[in-house]
Amino acid sequence: MGGTVRIHLVTMPWQPLELPSLQVGLLHSLLHRTRPDDEVREFHGSLRWAEFLLERSQGMLRPGDHVAVGSESIFDGLGDWVFSGVLYKDPEWGVARLKDYASRCGIDIGTATAMRTHAAEFIDESASALLAGLPDVVGFTSTFMQNVSSLALAAELKRRRPGLTVVFGGSNCDGPMGHALHRNHRFVDHVVRGEGEYALPALLAHLDAGTAPADVPGLCWWDGEESRANEESRRTVAPGDIPSPDYDLWQEALDASPLAEYVQPKLVVEGARGCWWGEKHHCTFCGLNGSAMAFRSKPGGHLWNEVDRLVRRHHILDIVTVDNIIDMAYFKDFLPLAADSGWDLRMHYEVKSNLTPEQLELLSRAGSVHIQPGIESLSNKALDLMDKGVSGARNIRTLRECENHSLTCSWNYLYGFPGESAEDYASVIDQMPALVHLQPPGGAHRIQLERFSPNFANPALGFHQRQPAEMYSHVYDLPEEELTDLVYLFDTPPAGIGGETEARLKAAARAWYTGYPTSTLVLEQPERPDGDDVLLVHDRRSGWPRRTHRLTGWQAAALRHLEAGRTRSALHRLLTADGNPPTDEALGEWLGHAVCLGLVFDDGRSYVALPTWHVPVRSVERAPEPEAHSPVRAPEPEVHSVERTPLRGEKVAG
Repeated sequence: MGGTVRIHLVTMPWQPLELPSLQVGLLHSLLHRTRPDDEVREFHGSLRWAEFLLERSQGMLRPGDHVAVGSESIFDGLGDWVFSGVLYKDPEWGVARLKDYASRCGIDIGTATAMRTHAAEFIDESASALLAGLPDVVGFTSTFMQNVSSLALAAELKRRRPGLTVVFGGSNCDGPMGHALHRNHRFVDHVVRGEGEYALPALLAHLDAGTAPADVPGLCWWDGEESRANEESRRTVAPGDIPSPDYDLWQEALDASPLAEYVQPKLVVEGARGCWWGEKHHCTFCGLNGSAMAFRSKPGGHLWNEVDRLVRRHHILDIVTVDNIIDMAYFKDFLPLAADSGWDLRMHYEVKSNLTPEQLELLSRAGSVHIQPGIESLSNKALDLMDKGVSGARNIRTLRECENHSLTCSWNYLYGFPGESAEDYASVIDQMPALVHLQPPGGAHRIQLERFSPNFANPALGFHQRQPAEMYSHVYDLPEEELTDLVYLFDTPPAGIGGETEARLKAAARAWYTGYPTSTLVLEQPERPDGDDVLLVHDRRSGWPRRTHRLTGWQAAALRHLEAGRTRSALHRLLTADGNPPTDEALGEWLGHAVCLGLVFDDGRSYVALPTWHVPVRSVERAPEPEAHSPVRAPEPEVHSVERTPLRGEKVAG
């Protein structure tokens, strides 16, 4: 190319409207640093698509519909299907297949169908807008349902300007998926597989020189008519080489958009990549880290400086972190800096579910109003099969402490693991009504097979038979052998529980969700002039008698000890050390009675107290999702447990 290179970075539907694209923000900063003479522009296609729909439909297709099709239908492929007719230049392509799928699965496709009628015109206008800037290179970032809209636009760009260089990257391009995307779409010149901080500048240097990029690790490129895939490197991007994102152009686009009044913008930051737990014990169902499991994190002070800079620059206090798991060092540096900053931050964080009450309190004080603690189950057997490294009682303790510290907690109950049985769920389901005052799961969902997960990589774990998920049949016009390499989700014969146990679990999760907003179980310790320990437990749970339990003596002490979760033998030792122990038989009788009263949860190994110390203000922002037929992680309903109603915080997909 030579001279000043015009590079356009593109994020297409279905990037969440309230979030800037972290990938575009990172690459813009990277290019500014490594190629300061180049001209870098951004195309916020998801924002433009929502604007386009609002205008063309005369206000009938609104931003909420964008969320319904783009975020809440990931496991049905509706967002990709909206653009598949444009990609394959046939308005009827996939229509019959989707109608059949929707009929069998009980999903509504009316909104997606209405959107599809506008897709071709949108791609046409988008191509014109991009080409008006005379780009030399157009780079697409693709995660989850951004593939087909990006491919449709890329194909139109190359049709109009064959000499243009089209590059794809993002989590949809990791591993074999990237090579399959490349070899099946001749109009895609290059695909960056894995992290792009090192690969993209190296590719651009080759384009400058007009040389073959055979030495760029992981890159897919065309050697004549042959699609080549360079060997991927095990080298990961060092934290010091991960740039701070540049969101200036996103802010300009949002400020000028008619959608500004509809969305509550949030800033996206990245403190760490990979998963320190997954390096040691990869959760069997999880494929989200792809080929880059190695955990790396920015120093806490560095991350805080980045957050502080972005908040000051954009005047936005809502922060979404995309780390798959929090760096535990951040409890010593980043979170105290945030807590002491004076900013009224509202942060989202993914954490492990075995945090201490003190750590959860610090998260709350630092502004983390919304966490995803990866609870996944309350059954010890299922948690062991997942390799979660946590118990059911510890997960209950986390839910209780989220209530105590005004933290919104999002989670889903997962089942369907080879080796689980109805017996593993019976006690948990029986005790779920007692948990109605704690934040419920978004639903109970059978796991699906994810690429890169241990379940996928190791058929010996029980998922021997697999094929691309059925939804891809109305998304891609490709043979199954190519889909097998291209897609992320797979169908497999159901494992684990089913039948009556599955139905009971789903019903119990629904009842928990329904009863939560009006349920409390609150502990009170009144002052006593005689110094005797007395505990009052005020039970105002849905489905339970309205009453107050009064506990004294060793029983009051036992409930307090059980706040940390204890085995029966450990609890007896603690009560003995207190100086007035019950007999082992009396303790066993009391524990059984406490479980029946719903004051204590028994996971089969240990017991944990259920009452909270506070009655938080709650708001439920939308109804629970309809029964999903197969998702691994369905989008969580927004159930808040807060002393003040926070703004919505949503997980960034991918």
